[in-house]
Amino acid sequence: MKTVICYASRHHGNTRRVVEAMAREGEAELIDATAASGDIQLEDCGCIGFASGIYFGKFHPSVLDWARRHLPQGKPVFFVCTYGSSQGSGTQALRELAAERGCPVLGTFGCRGYDTFGPFKLVGGIAKGRPNEADLAAARAFYRDLIRGQGESI
Repeated sequence: MKTVICYASRHHGNTRRVVEAMAREGEAELIDATAASGDIQLEDCGCIGFASGIYFGKFHPSVLDWARRHLPQGKPVFFVCTYGSSQGSGTQALRELAAERGCPVLGTFGCRGYDTFGPFKLVGGIAKGRPNEADLAAARAFYRDLIRGQGESI
């Protein structure tokens, strides 16, 4: 069974780098929520991931909108986020949607990412050089463990 990861990666491409590392590890299909169009069928997927940078404590709105339109009932889900200083409760809206649709949450991976948004631009940004190779290795390990934990179902 295949895995699909729906993501939004703005500004510096932090989240895209993380999900690309995961996809190489387990051959997941990546869908850019900011560019995706058309009818997407996920009933044959074994698992669905949602990934975004954290913007003012939340996932990018395109990812949540995509999930509302396409997440089938009962599919296992996982979350991936990058953030300048704190993950906070960024996955909360997606967790609530998953619960409404009876989708088990398999886990969350988060790491820092270079951030120059708002006032951080004035100081040259925070979390410079992130995600780094250690972050990407941790992302691959998270995804590998996720696949192993699901066995043949994804």
